[in-house]
Amino acid sequence: MAEKVTISVDALGGDNAPGVVLEGVEQALALDEDLTVLLCGPADVVEPFSAAHDRCEAVATTEVIGMAEHPANAVRKKKDSSIVVGCRLVKEGRAQGFFSAGSTGACLAAGTLVIGRIKGVSRPALVTVIPSPGASPAKSVVLCDVGANADCKPEYLVQFAAMASAYATNVLGIANPSVGLLNIGEEEEKGSTFAQQAHELLKQNCPNFQGNAEGRDVLDSPFDVIVCDGFTGNVCLKTVEGTAKALLGGLKSVLKSSMKTKLAALAIKGELKEMLSAIDPDAMGGAPLLGVKGGCIVGHGSSNARAIKNGIFASATFVRSGVSEVIAQTV
Repeated sequence: MAEKVTISVDALGGDNAPGVVLEGVEQALALDEDLTVLLCGPADVVEPFSAAHDRCEAVATTEVIGMAEHPANAVRKKKDSSIVVGCRLVKEGRAQGFFSAGSTGACLAAGTLVIGRIKGVSRPALVTVIPSPGASPAKSVVLCDVGANADCKPEYLVQFAAMASAYATNVLGIANPSVGLLNIGEEEEKGSTFAQQAHELLKQNCPNFQGNAEGRDVLDSPFDVIVCDGFTGNVCLKTVEGTAKALLGGLKSVLKSSMKTKLAALAIKGELKEMLSAIDPDAMGGAPLLGVKGGCIVGHGSSNARAIKNGIFASATFVRSGVSEVIAQTV
């Protein structure tokens, strides 16, 4: 039996909220009998739903943080918003993790300001898992930071490496994950002054540091963990997502272009489905914010019900794996 866990969920998070959020919560509760959800949002949304679903408690809120609002200012001013209240429930111990597909900036601000940083962590960092379906054997690479810290000091990347390695080991089951620094060349002297200083610090302080990782290493990577500043990581992640979308769109057009290609598509339908499943962002559900006292998972704004369900599962898995406790011991 899985460990019982309580996750607070932002009912207003995402482009299609609250409808898809309620659907996702319903699916998650049905599949995990040890899961309890504290559903944060307007009373007329969360109370009827909670009344109709076991292990779901309504937490009524009166404010919402919009996508266009300044994240930190909104978190400070809108203390009764669904994001702030959801994070406060983690701080107070009523929940162990929080999930939202709302404003990424607001979630990062609330995670840091409301839930709070683990002692010793300079900057919490956002991490994502990028699949490498073409690798043999198939593997994934953990990329950190992907947007929480646009401006970094070199020493932050040493902590990013430690936190991302803890995540890779405890959530993905990768023993002794190898670490690379995202840079423009393999040689130590390559890159900006920032990259060179980060390389030296990682070499001195990260036992599993294996050197620089180039952009081409992200999808077919010899590394288990790749670290970088949040600006570079976010650009890298969105480039990968955009490239995958373009290539899949082109492939779809080719496979529909003639009877011959349609028959070919039918012949490899199972393999195509397996590949698409491996790179489906909805399967991940969201990106964890490492370095805060509890689980804080941020989903895509365009999340559908399946992505919401998987985001809640990602939050529960994060809590059950004890990543935050490992980070606290490591950092």
